[in-house]
Amino acid sequence: MNDQYQNRATISSILNGTPRPLWSVMIPNYNSANYLRQTLKSVLDQDPGPDIMQIEVIDDHSTKDDPKAVVEEVGRGRVGFYQQPQNVGFIRNFETCLQRARGQLIHQLHGDDCVQDGFYRKMQQVFEHNPEIGAAFCRHIYIDADGHWHTISRLEKPESGVLSNWLEQIAIEQRIATPSIVVRRSVYEHLGGFDRRIVCCGEDWEMWVRIAAHYPVAYEPEPLALYRFKPLESLTPKRIQQIMQDMRMASEIIQSYLPNYLPQSTAAKLLNKARKNYALWSIEKTSQMLSKGDIGAGFELFHEVLKCHKSFETVVRAILKLLKSQLIHTLTQTRN
Repeated sequence: MNDQYQNRATISSILNGTPRPLWSVMIPNYNSANYLRQTLKSVLDQDPGPDIMQIEVIDDHSTKDDPKAVVEEVGRGRVGFYQQPQNVGFIRNFETCLQRARGQLIHQLHGDDCVQDGFYRKMQQVFEHNPEIGAAFCRHIYIDADGHWHTISRLEKPESGVLSNWLEQIAIEQRIATPSIVVRRSVYEHLGGFDRRIVCCGEDWEMWVRIAAHYPVAYEPEPLALYRFKPLESLTPKRIQQIMQDMRMASEIIQSYLPNYLPQSTAAKLLNKARKNYALWSIEKTSQMLSKGDIGAGFELFHEVLKCHKSFETVVRAILKLLKSQLIHTLTQTRN
């Protein structure tokens, strides 16, 4: 076992004789009881029955609400509930979801996300029509805290089917929202769980790249998943810094195995583009901090940007953004 597997949980195969439904809808949850009702209802409205679908909430020891009460109220005995004895963090909670899943197809649906009517029927058809695939995902819609629709993810392919050259595309940037993807349990058994070296984000991107390196991936163009995004105001400088560090870590993890599946020059070019994409995202967030007058945090984040992607273009863009943000802050202060 090499180093890259030491940081992933083992997902053991299901024991012979264990009842195997087709679906396992595993719902990781933490302090999201106010959204959990809507999440559960979106699944239960298309429930084909316990012989075909396992539905279970895995709670990471919530402290601000009572998810068990919500499960009992909405699930009425149909939805399983497991609570961690103590808070283990989101990666370990995800691992518990995968380990407790008994179905052939695993859908990990966060406790604040939802699915549209027809999700499970359509995604089942994708797997039936493409038996060689390891995973399939659909187009998704971004919703806010109040459930209002904002934007829709890009159209990867106009018709349902297996994606061509998907590894080269997903290696450049995150293009899949977790509620939109379904993965065969056997794939997780083969590849292990999410990488534990990642602290707050990017673990999903690395997993989707890992899957694409080993298996064909299919796509359903109908937008059947709802992903709840957090407002920019909720991103603190510390959080942004951790995101930047995590995306850099994710790219380093991908770099450790991508050349095994693509020509080395191609892999290097793709990862350089990925780092540049995340550096530019970071520059945008850093400039927002500076425009609010948080000079110290802004320059600390600028340092993280250079760790992510140090090129002439990145440096120039960062400097111009920082100067513009500082000017906006100065003018705002002068007017006040």
